[in-house]
Amino acid sequence: MPTTMKKQSDSKAAGNGTKTGRTLALKQYIGGQWLAGTSGKEIVSYNPANTHDMVAHFIGASQDDAKQAIEAAQKAFPAWKRTPAPQRGRILAKAAQIFRERRDELARLMTREEGKILSEAKGEMDKGTTLVDWFAGEGLRLMGTTAPSELPDNLLYTLRQPLGVVSIITPWNFPFAIPAWKISPALVAGNTVVFKPASLVPALAVKFVEILAEAGLPPGVLNLVMGAGSSVGDILVEHPAIKAVSFTGSNAVGRRVHTLAGARGIKVTCEMGGKNPAVVWEDADLNLALGGVMKGAFGSTGQRCTATSRLIVHEAVADKFLKMVTDEVRKIKIGDGLDPAIGLGPAVDEAQLKTDLDYIEAGKKDGAKLVCGGKRVQDGALARGYFIEPTVFDGVKPTHRIFQEEVFGPVLSVTRVKTYSEMLSLVNDCAFGLTCAIYTRDLNVAMKFADEAEVGMVHVNSPTIGGEAQVPFGGVKGSGVGEREMSKEGLHFFTELKTVFVDYTGARRESNIY
Repeated sequence: MPTTMKKQSDSKAAGNGTKTGRTLALKQYIGGQWLAGTSGKEIVSYNPANTHDMVAHFIGASQDDAKQAIEAAQKAFPAWKRTPAPQRGRILAKAAQIFRERRDELARLMTREEGKILSEAKGEMDKGTTLVDWFAGEGLRLMGTTAPSELPDNLLYTLRQPLGVVSIITPWNFPFAIPAWKISPALVAGNTVVFKPASLVPALAVKFVEILAEAGLPPGVLNLVMGAGSSVGDILVEHPAIKAVSFTGSNAVGRRVHTLAGARGIKVTCEMGGKNPAVVWEDADLNLALGGVMKGAFGSTGQRCTATSRLIVHEAVADKFLKMVTDEVRKIKIGDGLDPAIGLGPAVDEAQLKTDLDYIEAGKKDGAKLVCGGKRVQDGALARGYFIEPTVFDGVKPTHRIFQEEVFGPVLSVTRVKTYSEMLSLVNDCAFGLTCAIYTRDLNVAMKFADEAEVGMVHVNSPTIGGEAQVPFGGVKGSGVGEREMSKEGLHFFTELKTVFVDYTGARRESNIY
């Protein structure tokens, strides 16, 4: 039966007469079948740029649905494990081809569902497809090693084997790329998957699963359960058949996932956000730094774990650079991301909008200077969306909440420094440690900073955002626990390493090897 049943919404956006898009009636995907959830609770997602536009609705999954999905994954595991890794990779490669062919269509759905501007949605599609492609190739590189044995006539080698059934729990802010970099290595390694996306972005999750099925993924290998975390979240960690959990989301939920998984002694990785600084040093190329800070702070409406939320700038260039930033901020056009002229889309929902506004009020109350922005935008048709002005604070101190806590919105906190030691202290004076950037022409400063910054990723003369398939992604401190994602490390998380000793003559011999 069809994955989605479409109906044309007849509502119109206020003020501009623009028709809304189609509303998608979605279902769960369990054991190769599209099934209605049994929780009895309908979940509806709306376009955050126009809340009169219903994007999708579905009946949420119950605990019984989640158990059924886990059982389907258990049943499919033996055959999928026996499927040669190159063949598993070829299915991913076919999916990547389909993703590439449907890139523009899926990007438009992403913009409508999550709110990011269309150019950024296309960029996410490109990145996610590259990740699927890269892990497809790992089907030909899922190798162990050989080692010399201390015994004669012995072959000593290692191999990597899948874990079994794994849970993938993803957030709303990268509805395609994050599932791509978690699910792809899990599958190519030979695991079967139960995938739970955020309820705010169900349509992209359905399309992702639908295309993998179209590419030839056998029934039960990938299962989709959509619903409230309170309904199905714990069972995806605590069920005895689950052998590993990969989670991206808030720090509070991530710590709970880590605790539950740790109690069972299973593998777990949690990516939990950041409070990332960009440093503009006194010798920086200010035009280069400007482009990086603008992309880092205001791209994706600041709704990314790698966003630039702290700007630490040398006092010698602080006044000049702050003026450059505010001049650019005031040029940003706010609105529906499907309009190519738009540079800043909405917050994802009302709760995130409120969080942004609350942090802005906290910044003012703590004594930071509001340089620009700071208000909700409700002009004309924008009143139907969750729009907020890009916001810049100056004079932010380490004791201020907007210096320490993740806002997840287009709010940039500026702090001025005089010395390298002061700058480094401020960079590291934070509970998070995901990524950072420094803009400088001094190689000594750059390399020293790369060594001493307490983060998982360092960018020199480039924005805090971004990652590549072939290198690890992840942070330290409150930003993450467990192994890194993407690259070989991301693949290895979903495997167990086995060592094999083969005495190929079978000759009995004495040995002092313990």
